[in-house]
Amino acid sequence: MITHVQGKLVELNPAYAVIDCNGVGYLLHISLHTYSKLGDSEFCKLFSHLAIKEDSHTLYGFYEELERKVFRLLISVSGVGASTARVILSSMLPEEIRDAIVNEDVALIKSVKGIGAKTAQRIILDLKDKMLKAFDDIEMSVKTGNRNREEALSALEVLGFPMKAVHKLIDKLLEKDPQIGVEELVKQALKQL
Repeated sequence: MITHVQGKLVELNPAYAVIDCNGVGYLLHISLHTYSKLGDSEFCKLFSHLAIKEDSHTLYGFYEELERKVFRLLISVSGVGASTARVILSSMLPEEIRDAIVNEDVALIKSVKGIGAKTAQRIILDLKDKMLKAFDDIEMSVKTGNRNREEALSALEVLGFPMKAVHKLIDKLLEKDPQIGVEELVKQALKQL
């Protein structure tokens, strides 16, 4: 998986950006939000999501990690594909999407081109709790500035532990020792689970 693309911005338009990384040009489909953030940057870094289908491999680019997280949540909803998710992100900021979902604002979500009442209700039903958690995780990692926390949580999630208990335990271990490494953090968490 390509997690981000960093390099010289060769071409930019509202639908896509081309980034040159050591002589290889990557075409990333972007939202209007990302387009406006890039402005006239010469060098940039875009977080990415690679969508693989039978007939295509499509790379999507996001200026912020939060935007990518919202995109991934949106495409997890039945009936919402990558193109629709990109239209939603072009129509609203990630924070506005969160607020619309959390406040169950069907009319606002339905106002996005291509989204009907049933799809809007499905998005709200499927993502209400997940959206709050996604924003809390991003805000917590930004607030603490601790990448180790995210990596440890990811490792424990892959191992199948319940996320609610793991979050509390990791935060407790980090309170004791904020400089703890990922390996040690996972080891100590496993001893207590």
